[in-house]
Amino acid sequence: MKIIKADCLVIGSGIAGSLYSYIAAKAGLKCVLVSSADIDTCNSSLAQGGIIYEKHPDLKALLKDIQNAGGGKCNEEAVLSACSEGFKDIEKYFIKEFDTDFNRSETGELLLTKEAAHSKKRIIFSKDTTGQAIISAMQKKLKKVKNLKILPQCNAIDLLTLSHNSQNYYDIYKPLTCFGAYILDNKTLEVFAVTAKKTVLATGGIGQIYKYTTNSPAIYGDGIAMAYRIGARVINMEYTQFHPTVFAKGRSALISEAVRGEGAVLINAKGKAFMADYHPLKDLAPRDVVSRAIEHERLKTGADCVYLDLSSMTPQFITQRFPHIYKTCLDAGVDITKEPIPVVPAMHYFCGGIFTDLKGRTNILNLNAIGECACNGFHGANRLASTSLLEAAASASLTAKADIAEIKKQSFYIPKPKDWKSPEALPDKNLILQDISVIKSTMWNYVGLIRSSARLNRAEKILRHLHNEISVFYKGYKITEDLLKLRNAAQTALLITYAALKNKQSCGTHYRED
Repeated sequence: MKIIKADCLVIGSGIAGSLYSYIAAKAGLKCVLVSSADIDTCNSSLAQGGIIYEKHPDLKALLKDIQNAGGGKCNEEAVLSACSEGFKDIEKYFIKEFDTDFNRSETGELLLTKEAAHSKKRIIFSKDTTGQAIISAMQKKLKKVKNLKILPQCNAIDLLTLSHNSQNYYDIYKPLTCFGAYILDNKTLEVFAVTAKKTVLATGGIGQIYKYTTNSPAIYGDGIAMAYRIGARVINMEYTQFHPTVFAKGRSALISEAVRGEGAVLINAKGKAFMADYHPLKDLAPRDVVSRAIEHERLKTGADCVYLDLSSMTPQFITQRFPHIYKTCLDAGVDITKEPIPVVPAMHYFCGGIFTDLKGRTNILNLNAIGECACNGFHGANRLASTSLLEAAASASLTAKADIAEIKKQSFYIPKPKDWKSPEALPDKNLILQDISVIKSTMWNYVGLIRSSARLNRAEKILRHLHNEISVFYKGYKITEDLLKLRNAAQTALLITYAALKNKQSCGTHYRED
């Protein structure tokens, strides 16, 4: 079995993983960056609205908005740490070093917009493709960095620990410690190992375990499942955020919250603006409130969707401010300069994940988690718009700096891992697709926007049985990307369902009608 040795193994190529790799490699550490698809295929590149940035930040006001949106469950220490660090990182890296194409005024000042639950304009943006602009600018620089080896089209299979994967028997008596991962080459199906002093999970959220989602097709809760299997603590797993406005045709194209920030209004099938009936902030209420309001209106009118009315904007403003959304809708036969956009909620962002401290450390030695797969309580029970990219940047930077200091000071024990062994028979793809379909439908119907004890208990029974079946199935066949995704999806879905069953108090994205 091939073994690649590194100082840092980073699994995931979104903003968090890429920025960590950039900082660590620039500091002289040997880094390996693994991406399950092409390096730019990630949730970060799909982000439309923007990223919070204040040159002269009012952290008290921002904390209040984040806490209000998060249902009062946010870890204030995490919020203040990430915002303070994040603003510096945005200026140093995204604005100056990467020269991201943010929208500016004629005098060169960064333009600001407002999104739901924000008390003022504080979001910088690049039209309606901010994530793509940041990722594109960052990865141009990333590919030129020495000490960095990028492995696209590769999936992490399992994390290496001293107690499970060392060839030295006596390592079972050492503390629970991670020293890399087994990696699958998706094209050749070769399995190899990457050993590292620090292993960093930056795998994104839970994405495709729900039937309708805005997430990248490559994401199935992989990092969370891998970490849990070796004993990592996970928290806030019930807090799954649904984006209220997703294009109803196809139910995957995001209609940015910035559209409502610029004055668009939600109307039901009868043409009535309804958000005033649900929240004082109307169309700019927190996402969980808007999503449930849409669902109530949809059921009340018997319609398949509600609509986003942009009639307060001029056609020229719409096409210049939201060119990607305009084209996406037009390609599907909806001209948003002349007619409202049909929208429905879809699974969007995960507020829970692998528990970490403020520097990305988990309860397992030398295993870190950053970005959406990690949770230090920043988002509480619901994410405030445009905080995800800020938190991803801050967690990457704080974790990279801590790891650089530790690697320079400490010595690390890295044993030779056991060889990977698995059967040669390939799994039946139809069985995998069927099981994935069951997971997606179960999560959408029973662990979705509005939950109850009856629905959650039904989901738990289905998913527990399926998880057991998949565990047996997994051991009998050669590893493929699809089989890995299925295994991780089953584990992560079950963790979310257990957490939702246990928490009987409605808060933020977790809403129990019983």
